[in-house]
Amino acid sequence: MSQESHTALGNKLTDKSVSGFKKYRQLVVGDAGWCLFIFSELYHLLLAPLPGAFGLLLRQLFLPLLLQRTDGKVAVARNVVFRHPQKIILGDQVMIDESCVLDAKGEGNFGIQLGNQVVLGRNTVLSCKGPKPGGYIRIGDRTNIAMNSVIHSEEKVEIGRNVLIAAYGYVVGGGNHNFERADVPIIDQISINKGGIVIEEDVWLGARVTVGDGVTIGKGSVVGASALVKDSIPEYSVAVGVPAKVVKNRKES
Repeated sequence: MSQESHTALGNKLTDKSVSGFKKYRQLVVGDAGWCLFIFSELYHLLLAPLPGAFGLLLRQLFLPLLLQRTDGKVAVARNVVFRHPQKIILGDQVMIDESCVLDAKGEGNFGIQLGNQVVLGRNTVLSCKGPKPGGYIRIGDRTNIAMNSVIHSEEKVEIGRNVLIAAYGYVVGGGNHNFERADVPIIDQISINKGGIVIEEDVWLGARVTVGDGVTIGKGSVVGASALVKDSIPEYSVAVGVPAKVVKNRKES
């Protein structure tokens, strides 16, 4: 197995010939120009920390200048961080609570797209990563992701409409490190991705559910708290346990 880094960004950030300032700029806005970098720094320094309705209003006014697109009015609370903002799209009436992170890094990906009326709870992290084509995250209308959840994509994470993800949800599409060679650090061995994750519409994931790479959770399914989903789940299933097993079909009496 090759020892080459599994992301182009990783190579750039570990290159000793590149200054720390340039590495920071790469981490924050990628290959975007200086104008976006400066505006991003000013936004996160001056506008992101502002409390109350005044801060909410100012962020609503200036976010369309920072992000790739906003499709209507959005409500973004204090201390929300946007990285690689030129690859982030927010739909109408999106609500993002305090201290969330939306990080759309990746090579050749379209980044992060939130549909209309999506809600992200406090401290939630959406993170993209990966070589070309990099991972992306697409979240459908009226989906609610509760506090302290992590959605990470090295290939794709697609979440449908009307999905509920309870607190401390962990959805990881990719990032399965190979560890076949004991003479090479695991971090240097190429990741093995299984195609990403698809969560179809009208799904409810209970608190602390973990969804692994290569999984599809079918429409209308419910996954019980603390379950580990390693295999795909058919439509309208109820699944529980570690690993998660289907115990009921919601359409059967």
